[in-house]
Amino acid sequence: MSAPSSWSAGRRPITIAILAMGGEGGGVLADWIVAVGEKAGYHAQNTSVAGVAQRTGATVYYVELYPPSVGEQPAGVRTEPVLSLFPTPGEVDVVIASELMEAGRAVQRGFATPDRTTLIASTNRVYSMDERLALGDGRVDSFGLLEAAHAGSRRLIAADFMKLAEDARSVISAALFGALAGSGELPFERAAFEDAIRASGKGVDASLAAFASGYDAAGRPAPVPLPEPAPAAPGSGPVPITIGRRRPVDPAEEAAAEEERRRDEIARTRPGHLVGPHLQPQASRVANAFPVAARSMLLHGCVRTAVYQDPAYADRYLTRVARLAAVDPDAEGEAALTTEAARHVGLWMTYQDTIHVAQQKIRRRRIEGVRAEAKAAPGQLVDVREYLHPQVQEITDTLPTRLGRWLAGSSLFATIVGKVTRNGIVVNTTGIIGFTLLWMMARFRPLRPRSLRFGREQVAIDAWLDRAVEAAATDADLAREIIECQRVLKGYGATHHHGQESFGLLMAAVDTLAGRPDATAALAGLRAAALADEDGTALGIALSALPRSTSACGA
Repeated sequence: MSAPSSWSAGRRPITIAILAMGGEGGGVLADWIVAVGEKAGYHAQNTSVAGVAQRTGATVYYVELYPPSVGEQPAGVRTEPVLSLFPTPGEVDVVIASELMEAGRAVQRGFATPDRTTLIASTNRVYSMDERLALGDGRVDSFGLLEAAHAGSRRLIAADFMKLAEDARSVISAALFGALAGSGELPFERAAFEDAIRASGKGVDASLAAFASGYDAAGRPAPVPLPEPAPAAPGSGPVPITIGRRRPVDPAEEAAAEEERRRDEIARTRPGHLVGPHLQPQASRVANAFPVAARSMLLHGCVRTAVYQDPAYADRYLTRVARLAAVDPDAEGEAALTTEAARHVGLWMTYQDTIHVAQQKIRRRRIEGVRAEAKAAPGQLVDVREYLHPQVQEITDTLPTRLGRWLAGSSLFATIVGKVTRNGIVVNTTGIIGFTLLWMMARFRPLRPRSLRFGREQVAIDAWLDRAVEAAATDADLAREIIECQRVLKGYGATHHHGQESFGLLMAAVDTLAGRPDATAALAGLRAAALADEDGTALGIALSALPRSTSACGA
């Protein structure tokens, strides 16, 4: 007769790691799993380790399910197993990630491994703080993350579980719970999972709907990035062009892209179609005086500058872009110089000031978007609270030039502003007082041309365009790169101040780079360095690597 089985006879628990952010119900998901296991007689344990902040590090919830004992245990042997408090790299059976970046973190940390782990991941993205704070495009390639998820797991179950949950008016934890049940990785029937949701007694119907959607999604193949197209043999016909990174096929994206192409084609042939009656003169000017390839971008610029100030400001915008269009050597083709000028001149002319911030915060579309995101029912009250922290320069820049310049040098004014705004200001956009304050600030728009910053920005814009036009006479590519240097000017406060410093260094370097065969590439490298960090270290290193005359000029 064989010896009775015990927990020490080689058996091991089922290990599950959940990576989720605050508000996504990761703790509830872990509790549901424990409830299912305990009802089936398993020893279950649930622990969690919180991240540094809501998005700099997700909370890791860890569940171990140890199967019930079989037969009588030998004398002196523990009747309950000792379970681990935290997942061990290489020893996790199931990883559940509430977002694609968290799936990448799981692979990077060794929680998900190709020999063992089933990885259940939502393909939606919530950008991390590092991605958001980057001066340039700091986004991690989503399709690279998807490739890593495939390579770093034995089995990948991936879908947009966030959207499935939102469609059911629930939270993502319910959809992920359904995916776990649908994966078949746990030895429990579907009904046991659903009973755990019912036993919680909160939002049961919505949670069950999201659960069902996640369960069905688990049975579908995970999205796979498209393979790179093989190069065509010479003379075999047109070579297909891939724009951007490889990506999974998404019919909705394809339809949206087709609609955008259709709108662009309309803009090329009938520019007036995309603007209102008050901008018809500007639309006619775009149609008659600018390259076809740049018209769509120009129309967007006209709308942006007119909303920011008025139609006369849109005329000023077109006049500025026309300077570059006049020296564009490829005006009949792609008109790259004109198109980039249309983009970046429009962005700079609509710099972010207190008037613009107030105008954006009270826009009807913005409030409607907040209500939609909060899933507010018709007639349901929603409070939108803005957390503002105005600085002295932001205030003085909005004032008339002479007054703003005087107050900017006043230590007393700085002290008063510091005391009033030390802890920030909370404004209820949906309340009468808060909305009225922002509405009054937005009504200062007609006075903006008299403000301290407006005059300063217009002088800087014209000087920038002068430099680009001069460069275009001998090097159109360098002129386009000069235009693209506007990318370093963004944000407000310290971020904008740093951008101004970097922009000044870039423009100073242009004088030495002009005439060199590698001028465009060198300036592009300097621009990339300027966007690499906020303290200018990378740009300083890049400038010092150039010939002495350039770095001296930049310093």
